[in-house]
Amino acid sequence: MKTIQVTRSSLPPLDEYIDEIKDIWESFWLTNVGEKHKRLEAGLKEYLDVPNIVLFTNGHLALECAIEAFELTGEVITTPFTFASTTHAIVRKGLKPVFCDIKEDDFTINTEKIESLITEKTSAIIPVHVYGSICDVFEIENIAKKHNLKVIYDAAHTFGVTVNGEGVGNFGDASMFSFHATKVFNTIEGGALTFKDKSLKNILNSLKNFGITSPESVEFVGGNAKMNEFQAAMGLCNLKYVDREIGKRKLIVERYMSSLEGIKGIRLIEPQEGVKPNFAYFPVVFDGYKYTRDQVFELLKKNNIIARKYFYPLTSNFNCYKGMFDSADLHVAEYIADRVLTLPLYADLELQDVDRICKIIKE
Repeated sequence: MKTIQVTRSSLPPLDEYIDEIKDIWESFWLTNVGEKHKRLEAGLKEYLDVPNIVLFTNGHLALECAIEAFELTGEVITTPFTFASTTHAIVRKGLKPVFCDIKEDDFTINTEKIESLITEKTSAIIPVHVYGSICDVFEIENIAKKHNLKVIYDAAHTFGVTVNGEGVGNFGDASMFSFHATKVFNTIEGGALTFKDKSLKNILNSLKNFGITSPESVEFVGGNAKMNEFQAAMGLCNLKYVDREIGKRKLIVERYMSSLEGIKGIRLIEPQEGVKPNFAYFPVVFDGYKYTRDQVFELLKKNNIIARKYFYPLTSNFNCYKGMFDSADLHVAEYIADRVLTLPLYADLELQDVDRICKIIKE
């Protein structure tokens, strides 16, 4: 019996990628903002419909550079219902994450609880768009303006998503996108920052290149976070097919929904009004079902189907943060983390395999 992984990378036709990288052997330009990097940056700026964009070797370093560029200090309000990268970026930049609980319906940050967490040390909010679901960007904007806070979105899950027709990368002061191999759009590894203030472009480009501003001038304590030409080439190829890939994902999600919707003890995320989704993940919450989340996970595993407890554990419960940060009021996040399972989802997943997964869960 074949193994069905929780995800699988989308790849362009091999001959197209080979054609795209051939001229690298002529130019010998492998990194440091080559022509492919420039072309991809322009293509993504248009596709995401954003005013400014800078590419990075991965989304995590993009987020770290955003924190540096905005010169954040003290405390940052965020959510523990996320991948390790979000919290790690905050802590690695010397800031304190202040954890806010999530909403029960879409698992994004609970905006009703943000203001109670703001102190004189708060410099920013880093909310997370989850599974392709969008935070309450309008209320977050109101809160940020009222308290003079920066907003950096972790938009790793929301490539191509729009809100009322507007690209999701236009909200907040900046948004971080991940182009990791398992994402809807990938550049093997990779990431980007979209942002409003065009003056940040030179700063971000410098921070990702050791702080170098000219051949004889280093003005920032930067690192190395440059996207190379092979990554950019993969991005150029994949960008041509991303709408088709999202369309295929949509059919798979619809098949899951039709099979699992309305079953007692199984909770599914409902579509958000005004949001055009990208069908990045298919989370299921086992809440009073005849099997627990962990039992379903093991049952699928015995049938060579790899699901994922995503996100579990909460980042606030990581061993490396034990006893460091107060996280007392995270009841919803704890509840969902203990019950959520993301089922296999990728563009080439066969519908008959979706049916088999659902049959195992139901029977």
